[in-house]
Amino acid sequence: MSPSTHRPDWIDRQSRSSFERILPRLRDRFPQVPEPEWEVFTARMRQYFRPLFELLHELYSGHYDFFYHLENIMVSATKMWVDRPIEMKGLDAQRESDPGWYRSNQMVGYITYADRFAGDLNGIREKIPFLKELGVNYLHIMPPFQCPEGDNDGGYAISSYREIDPALGTMEDLSQLATDLRNHGISLCLDFIYNHTADEHVWARKALQGDPEFQDYYRMYDDRTIPDQFEETVNAVFPDEHPGSFTYRSRIRKWVWTTFKNYQWDLNYENPVVFSKMAEEMLFLANQGVDILRLDAVAFVWKRLGTNCENLPEAHKIIQAFNLLIRITAPALVFKSEAIVHPNEVAKYIDPGECQLSYNPTLMALLWNAAATRKVEFLRHSMMKRFSIDPDCAWVNYIRCHDDIGWTFSNEDAEEIGMNSHNHRHFLVQFYTGKHEASFARGLPFQENQRTGDARISGSTASLAGLELALEQGNAEAAEVAVRRILLMHGVIFTIGGIPLIYAGDSVGTLNDYSFRDDPEHEGDSRWVHRPKFDWEEAKKRFESGTYQAQIHQGILKLGQVRRNNAAFDRTETEIIDTQNDHVFGYFRHHPDQTALILANFCDSPTELSGTRLRQLGLRRTLTDLMTGQVITASDALHMEGCRFMVLVGGRRNATGENARE
Repeated sequence: MSPSTHRPDWIDRQSRSSFERILPRLRDRFPQVPEPEWEVFTARMRQYFRPLFELLHELYSGHYDFFYHLENIMVSATKMWVDRPIEMKGLDAQRESDPGWYRSNQMVGYITYADRFAGDLNGIREKIPFLKELGVNYLHIMPPFQCPEGDNDGGYAISSYREIDPALGTMEDLSQLATDLRNHGISLCLDFIYNHTADEHVWARKALQGDPEFQDYYRMYDDRTIPDQFEETVNAVFPDEHPGSFTYRSRIRKWVWTTFKNYQWDLNYENPVVFSKMAEEMLFLANQGVDILRLDAVAFVWKRLGTNCENLPEAHKIIQAFNLLIRITAPALVFKSEAIVHPNEVAKYIDPGECQLSYNPTLMALLWNAAATRKVEFLRHSMMKRFSIDPDCAWVNYIRCHDDIGWTFSNEDAEEIGMNSHNHRHFLVQFYTGKHEASFARGLPFQENQRTGDARISGSTASLAGLELALEQGNAEAAEVAVRRILLMHGVIFTIGGIPLIYAGDSVGTLNDYSFRDDPEHEGDSRWVHRPKFDWEEAKKRFESGTYQAQIHQGILKLGQVRRNNAAFDRTETEIIDTQNDHVFGYFRHHPDQTALILANFCDSPTELSGTRLRQLGLRRTLTDLMTGQVITASDALHMEGCRFMVLVGGRRNATGENARE
């Protein structure tokens, strides 16, 4: 590539001339579009074409036919926009006028498998009243797409992005579900698994038939020479189950790059055709009514010899280019990143021009750490460093999800507080598998390394938080503490800033389901212990006073009420503070009309905060806890029960409207 092609003036000229060449051709191809509607589209295209051109040029200018691929990408995107349902185009306009809609304190998320929750997609439509009861307006359905029978990585091996697993319904059912959810004010989130396809995908089948065009959709090698070079620096994701990153396919006598499972073939994004084809799949899903796409395995998309092939700059550019196509064709949609990597790398995906939303795996891991240690120093230290992100983006905060718990905190953060990260991870594995003497947890190891003792953790929130053990022992006091612990952690994700995400069953205290061991398709994967079928009969107990199901359900409803009804939680900043108590995690949420102080005691036993410290933080002596409605006078000290969660505001607003600080 000539050095001149990197210059901004060259990019300006070429992007402008390309735009002027492509636009009339697009108009000729789609003459049926009314002129006012076309002007809206071309205005977006004009706004975003230059940065899109630059990104695609950086990725694909080495191809002699770059401008051919550029035009094909724009033709495909325009066709998808033309096909976009009129109600979705209306939502596009609405979201463009409120681009931070996902930062509202009205947002509450729920995540589930369609079949485990309600049988199929039509069953989910019948459960909308349950979601509304919880205040949910963001529903993440785990991959419902067609996938191989048997091993399919829980649906993450996609055979077709445009067909639904027949057991769940049809694409028409998905589109109707999206419409029904939208009519109830609920946004639909689906996974976009764009790093790989199943080996049963039509592209993979054609590659297996020897078609060189489709073999170039993947990364295939005739012998071990290049794979061996890559594996000198690339880390195996599942070393016990799938050593290395390549799988030999004898039918074509080639080694195929398979980062995760041997039936999940990594796509070759150095091929611009792959980018174009996957952009079409992405926009197709947007047109079915999807509001949020969770980008799966973002770190692994680009490969380069001599690196670990994770979080490379081109991986970011791929997402940025996808994002610009979305801004042009379907601006109602936003991206959510799934980057279970070092916290420094997680932060790099969070940007209005890349992923507007991101899972917060560090918060998740450190909430479980605080529950185990009963101390908050690590949580406080890390969140002070890492919680703040671009004000136009938002965290998706969670306690549990379909996946295992990985201890993805920063080793550097641990060392800064004098902690040995390796030893501490070993402690956490021991604690959450019930092997530590002080453990209250009932969890299972996932991907355990017998030699090193390293492992990730499977288990439901309730079982990991101590409820299962307490019920087994008939210990009512321990059960009460476990319920408070569950609500404590939910309290943090509901109030710290971002979208709280409730995992299916957690709102009614669902325990581990060990029946997966009797299922040949699941027995080798302990994550199925926290993927049970939703027990709707058991869930009815949420209405029975005195049951733990009712306590948890009512507690989460209260958290939603506090979140929705207080300005302090609406698109506001979070200030993590040092409470000067080893057990109490604290933070302020600031709004011009209201400030709230949130306190979470991770110790099982009562503790107190110094009244002097509260005065230093600018608090009044008399406060109201929004969780209980109790007016608290804390002249000398603020007393907190074990696993107590408090949201404190001033007893009376002053002239400036602030009501937690003087």
